[in-house]
Amino acid sequence: MSKVLVTGGAGTIGAAVVRRLLRDGDFEVRISDQRQPAAWIAEQCDVHTGDLRVLDEARKASEGCDRIIHLAAIVGGIGNFHKLPHTLLEVNNGLYNTIFRVALEREVSRMVYVSSSMVFERATEFPTTESHILDCPTPVSAYGFSKLAGEIYCEAIHDEHGLPYTICRPFNAYGPGEMPDPEPGIAHAVPDLIKKVLSGQKPLQIFGSGEQTRTLTHVDDIADGVVTAMAHPAGENEDFNISAGEEMTIAEIAEVIWNACGNDPEEFALEHLPTFKVDVQRRWPSVEKAKNLIGWESQVALDDGIARSVEWLREQDLSAAGASH
Repeated sequence: MSKVLVTGGAGTIGAAVVRRLLRDGDFEVRISDQRQPAAWIAEQCDVHTGDLRVLDEARKASEGCDRIIHLAAIVGGIGNFHKLPHTLLEVNNGLYNTIFRVALEREVSRMVYVSSSMVFERATEFPTTESHILDCPTPVSAYGFSKLAGEIYCEAIHDEHGLPYTICRPFNAYGPGEMPDPEPGIAHAVPDLIKKVLSGQKPLQIFGSGEQTRTLTHVDDIADGVVTAMAHPAGENEDFNISAGEEMTIAEIAEVIWNACGNDPEEFALEHLPTFKVDVQRRWPSVEKAKNLIGWESQVALDDGIARSVEWLREQDLSAAGASH
């Protein structure tokens, strides 16, 4: 049985990936994360808790593993990108140095790097194909640049040493598991907006005009896409947009969340806050490559996914996330 190391396995996407790996019983799973994993992960997986930027810790984490899914990174919402630019670069690149090194030492059968749609933050092609990465201007944000650097690591280590890799770019992940943050913009938009609606905020505050577009993709779909790409022979040395296909404006997404929280549709109204220096105006990927090459496409309908997210957040202590009632 293949043993897979999932770095960042206690996070929202990481936990979904672990759940997907365990579902079919084809994989043993070890996670590495400095956060406390959910009880079900601790019960079913090996757990490593050291700092993966330390090479010896990365070696301990990867011992006995023949595949690595690298998710560990500093992530978050648009505010995080502006608040922690140096930290993002330092931590994420420190992780690349060790994780790619141990992948090479272990001669893993597949190194899966989970990148980000932010590598396409300056895209000019819509829907954005994977091949557009060759022509797309370099990201302005430190976060986008750090994720692009990881893609270059994949290609460089393959070109020099022949290490098999797969690059997966999730687009606008959302779903149960991610809490909002007391400071708007630090977490992703969906939990932030749900928190605002559940706290009774009227009008609902959003950053910018609301005409910015996103393609929301449920974490269960992202996890399935990552595992499918890892396991499929045709995924070797390829890159994939892991995304739903529906482009929506932030204003439209806010309205879906408003309604999912049980509010009166007639009372929906927005207040527009100043946005950040880097606020991608359009994000709409092509999803044809994953469908044609590895037979994967998203399954979770947006209304259903948002409803599940609202239900999950209703059960949490939102006062700890800065909600006011």
